[in-house]
Order: sequence, then structure tokens, then C-alpha cells
Amino acid sequence: MNRLLVALLAAFDALVAVGVGLAAALAPLTVLWAVAFDGGADWGALWPAAVRLWQAGNLVPLDLTLPAEYAAATGMGTADIAFPLSLAPLAFAAGAAVFAARSGGRAAGAGAGLTGAAAGTLTVAALAGVAAATAQSPIATVAPWQAILLPALVFGVPALGGALARAWRDGDDGPVDALFVRLDRRGYAAAVTAAGRATGICVAAFVAVGALVLAVAVLARGGDVVALYQASNVDALGAAALTLGQLAYLPTLVVWAASFAAGPGFELGAGSTVAASGTQLGVVPGIPVLAAVPPQTPPALLLVALLFVAAGVLAGLAARRALGAGVSRRPAASAEAAEPVGPRLAALGGTVVASGAAVAILAVVASGAFGPGRLAGFGPEPGPLALAFAVQIGIGAAIALFGPRTSGQHRAAAQADDRARDGGRADEAEDLPRVE
Repeated sequence: MNRLLVALLAAFDALVAVGVGLAAALAPLTVLWAVAFDGGADWGALWPAAVRLWQAGNLVPLDLTLPAEYAAATGMGTADIAFPLSLAPLAFAAGAAVFAARSGGRAAGAGAGLTGAAAGTLTVAALAGVAAATAQSPIATVAPWQAILLPALVFGVPALGGALARAWRDGDDGPVDALFVRLDRRGYAAAVTAAGRATGICVAAFVAVGALVLAVAVLARGGDVVALYQASNVDALGAAALTLGQLAYLPTLVVWAASFAAGPGFELGAGSTVAASGTQLGVVPGIPVLAAVPPQTPPALLLVALLFVAAGVLAGLAARRALGAGVSRRPAASAEAAEPVGPRLAALGGTVVASGAAVAILAVVASGAFGPGRLAGFGPEPGPLALAFAVQIGIGAAIALFGPRTSGQHRAAAQADDRARDGGRADEAEDLPRVE
């Protein structure tokens, strides 16, 4: 496909992604304007609020300065009316990242992955700049460079990742193919593929376990969650708005729950710790979903980390299968030759490093400030979480990669050897002179 056409399609993808994100922020505000104010207020004032919400969801820190009248009415000190808000509602970023990865994959399938990723990223940067320039607010301000760069990175990094993954799988007749051939000559191309598959399984398991832990916590402490809803004294519209706000933070809460399961836990305000090994809580904000945080945690909850070890085993099995598929093109004289140690070590190392790095990134984007004072520290610490998760999945992956073969793996290896020998006999037959 023509590169210009690919760039235009990728730019359109970026336009849709930004439009959907802004619409998702503007729609509930419009409903609130129509119901609560009967359409009497200026609708144009909703645009800055929607843009700020979209920017916060795309990791842009906000600097909030509350009016002095509000501080006097609530009894807040003058030092507390100006504070940063950097804890992102990751539902916006998650949706944009998934859309961007698919866009990059489609561009790579058309033979211009890098062009498509670059076009989409530049389009998002331009649209983010326009949105920031047209949404001025004295209450919530942003740094212009962050308002442009961070949404572009939220789109561009997944788009580039999707393009590279598609090019590695299907080929691009370019630098990715050249790297693949070079690694394949040394027997390590299959290790890269295996590590990629295993990393995907590990990251998916991290999210799945976090979602499971969060669901169990909400069900177990559902009465406290309902009590906080009742204590907030909001009407049906306010309860709906509060629920939508919590749903926007759902991916953030999933990362927190996964960090809890892994062991290091997370902070719920400066000086507090919520972890399976022990919980120390201070004053918790009166947000209903935070009532799911247990005031005490029994040591038995440390066993939840075994779920990540099991995920590592599954990832290791998938990596071993990918390695077998990669080496089955050549005939093997023995089981050891069919499964050399070097590629398995490379697959294990790649899985551990990539999974730890991915989880560290998730911890960074799921952390930040949510208010003044002690509310400036929320979320998990990236370093301890990445290390704990890497060790846990590394143990499971090592067991699967270096343990004895199962009967199914033996049959798969034998079938691979048979196919390789049949291919060798076919090649020899082609080399024989034909008899007319």
C-alpha cells in the first residue's frame, strides 16, 4: 500500500482516538449540565473541564488552585488550596493505547509500520496542542509541553509496539527482517518470539490477578462501600457521577490490587502501606471504592503471590512451545539438540526483564498525587513491584523451560523431527536428476 495512504489512515485512527476520548469526558459533563442546571449555565464552560479530564487521563499532571471562597467555606488552610493532581484515571490511557496498538499493527500489515506510527503520533500531538490552546482554566492549569508530549507518547509508544510486533511476526522487508535473519542464523530468533509471547502472558496474568483481587475485595467489603455512598449524601445524579469517576480509575485500582497480590503493595497516602504482608492505614479519603481496602491483612494472603508463579509456568510452557516450533525447521539428532540451553536462557531472561519493565511502567502510570498534604502519595513503588513480580514469574518460567518434557512435548518434538526429516528427503529428491 502507498505510504501516503497509510499515513493518512493512521492519522485518521489518531483523530478517532482523540475524538472518542474527548467525547467520553464531555458526555457525562453535558448530562450533568442538562439535568442539574436545566441548560441555564454556559455550556462552553464544559469544554475546558472536559479537556482537563482527558489530559489527566492521558497522564498530564494538573495544578489545581481552588478559589479562596471555597477554602473559607470548607475551612481549608491557604496552603492547601493549591496542589498537584497527577493520579491518572487510566481508563482514558488504556483505551487510547489499545486503539494505537491496533493502528500500528494495521500500518505494519500494509508495509509501512513506522510511517503509520509516526503519522498517528504527530496527529495526536497536534490535536493535543489545539485542545490545550482552546481550554484555558484558572482553576486547573497544565504545562504546555506536557499537554502535548504525554498524550502523544500514550498513543505513539503502543502504536510503535504494535507495528514492531506485526513486522516481527509477518516480516517487513526491512530492518526488522534483517534483524530476524541475523538472529535466526545464531539460533536466537525463536527465543525473541518465545520471550514476547511469554511476556504477553505474564502481563495479562498481572492484570487478571489484579482484577480478581479487586473484585473479591469489593464483594467482601460491599457493605462498607454502600455505607460510604450513603454517607456522601448525594442524589441519584451525584451517585452516578461518583460511580463514573470511580470507573475511570478502574485500571488504576487493578494495578494497585495486583501490586498487593505481588507483595510490595501500594501507598494510600503518604506514610500508609497496603500490602499482603501488613497494612498501615491513616485517614482514607471518603471515596466509596476505597472502603474495599482491608484495615488488616492476614499473613496467609502472601500465598496469593503463587498465582504469579503459576502464570510464570504457563508463560514458560508457551515459550518452550515457541522455541520448539522455531527449531523444528532443522532436523535434530537428539532431544538436547532440539532444545539447546542458550535459546531457553535467552527466552527466560527476556521474559523476566520485559515483564518486570512492563509492570514497572504500569506502576509509574498508576501512581501520583490526589490532593494536598499526605494525599500527595498514592500507588505502588515501581522498583520493588517490578523486582517481586520478575522473581515470581521467573521461578515459574524457569521450571517450565528447564524441567523435563511432558509426554505431549515429547510427541510434539517427535512430530517436529519427522517433519524435518521428511523435508530433508524432499530436498534430496529435488536435487536428483529427473528421468524423462
